Amino acid sequence: MTLQTVILAAGMGTRLGRELPKSLTTLADGRTIMQQQHENIRAAFGSDAKITTVVGYRAETIIDAFPNANYVHNEAYDETNTSKSLLRALLATGRGGVLWMNGDVVFDPRILGRAVALIEQDQSFVTVNTAKVSDEEVKYTLDANGFVAELSKTVVGGIGEAVGINYVSSRDKRALIAQLQRVDEQDYFERGIELAIAENGMRVAAMDISDLYAVEVDFAEDLERANEVLA
Repeated sequence: MTLQTVILAAGMGTRLGRELPKSLTTLADGRTIMQQQHENIRAAFGSDAKITTVVGYRAETIIDAFPNANYVHNEAYDETNTSKSLLRALLATGRGGVLWMNGDVVFDPRILGRAVALIEQDQSFVTVNTAKVSDEEVKYTLDANGFVAELSKTVVGGIGEAVGINYVSSRDKRALIAQLQRVDEQDYFERGIELAIAENGMRVAAMDISDLYAVEVDFAEDLERANEVLA
């Protein structure tokens, strides 16, 4: 299938303490975080998958490393959060559904293989891990029909964590764009999803990947954990 994918890589990543964008951090296997993302996307969806990367901080370093990708610029990368980066990307990707991921996620390539069925159904989803629920991570709850009800870092009684790999269907895309336009500059994109669920009736599946690995690299210890799962 030809799929539109987005990588959010505009942030400065100051918590990791690197001069380059986090997505260009080299892993133990010699690849950068973004390189393994590109390879995972191509493995699941073929060489014609369209990859659009949202860049901001030191954008030229990412563009030079991956000259064949498409790029959207978030010039306000130091004043905005992922909600506004995703908004820019969705506005640039036409009418179809979009798979997107945070640019700091090191993940098992089988996750995207598992996502194919939902994408073919054009079913919006967030990828989740039910094996742990940390206070500082984005958590979720489900409604009576098994779809996502709440999705934020402040969720009480969360049943798992969001991994940072998500899909918005073609039918839900307009509603999500409208909510991302509305949210605060410093909101995460999950706030837009929550509002689209509550106010637009967006139905978001929770795709469980607890048996596979996915590590968001925010701190040095996260990078160590990512390298361990790659070993």
